[in-house]
Amino acid sequence: MKTIVISGVNLVEGGPLTVLNDCVAATREALPGWRVVVLAHDAALVTTPGVEVRAFPDAKSRWLRRILLEWHGLRPLSRELGADLWLCMHDMTARIDARRQVVYCHNPAPFSKATLRQAWFDPTHCAFTLFYGLLYRAFIRRNHAVVVQQAWLRDRFRRQFGVERVVVAHPLEDVRQARVKTPRPGPGKVFLYPSWPRAYKNFEVIGQALERLEHEPAWQGRVRWTLAGSENRYAAWLKRRFGHLRSIEWIGLQPRERMQAQYEAADCLVFPSTVETWGLPLTEAKAHGLPLLAADLPYARETVGTCDAVAFFGPHDPADLAAKMLAFERGEPVCHATRAERPEPPFAPDWPSLLRTLADGL
Repeated sequence: MKTIVISGVNLVEGGPLTVLNDCVAATREALPGWRVVVLAHDAALVTTPGVEVRAFPDAKSRWLRRILLEWHGLRPLSRELGADLWLCMHDMTARIDARRQVVYCHNPAPFSKATLRQAWFDPTHCAFTLFYGLLYRAFIRRNHAVVVQQAWLRDRFRRQFGVERVVVAHPLEDVRQARVKTPRPGPGKVFLYPSWPRAYKNFEVIGQALERLEHEPAWQGRVRWTLAGSENRYAAWLKRRFGHLRSIEWIGLQPRERMQAQYEAADCLVFPSTVETWGLPLTEAKAHGLPLLAADLPYARETVGTCDAVAFFGPHDPADLAAKMLAFERGEPVCHATRAERPEPPFAPDWPSLLRTLADGL
């Protein structure tokens, strides 16, 4: 019996945990008859029944402990398990013994250029920008392949780290946009930006656009963003800087079940984030049939994919964003159809095809 080890000891919540569970669940279809061993922070986090789970509850307590586990502590276990395929799901290349080793890299931090403002608001992210570059590079050539979520990341890994065998694996299939929602008649369109207040999420370009729009007689729209203004230093600054604007609704962080209602109530998604490995709200809004206003960046174009109603704006150009929001408010045809090009091989459109590709050795 062949064995796959899927290591996700650092994944405990949100999108990364979903990615881990989607990967584990896909082993049933992709690798029937294989022994599946999952390394997790807590066995209760793994939702697929019938797999073997080894728990490492202390791995996330400190970065030094995590590094020691990945680079020293897992080798005896790897010799015990004798894995045919060892898949590290969280960026770091482990020093283990396996027939074939692969690392899945999903953090875009090393490829973003932090501004001084971002360094002030979010020093942890800026430190990670430097740290993750070193983390990615360490032992990366031990891997048979590196897996990333988008083609632009593959290009950066090849240039920055000198690895050639990089697989693009979309974490979600390119969902077909639901029938494009007809905006409510008349003025007062609702724009939605669901995001946590990190400095690179670029909320301020929306605020700057609204400062322009509130001088326009035709503007009666409003933006709902998922901030309360007290979450962190960046959110507090946004509240001080843009709290006077009548067009912003500060609805606070929304649990997942309430986000569905927010998508249903909105007329358009606006997504100005400057760096993402995917940008899940773009996919979710597309599935709800919302027109999209998205930052004109490689990650957004790949995530949007084939879409019936999208417009791209300069992520640092509030005048461009304001013009598109005002056109949408007036009912003008600002959004247009776009069609995605399939990434060059090696490419996996879903988890089963990725696992089969890795098991077959590319």
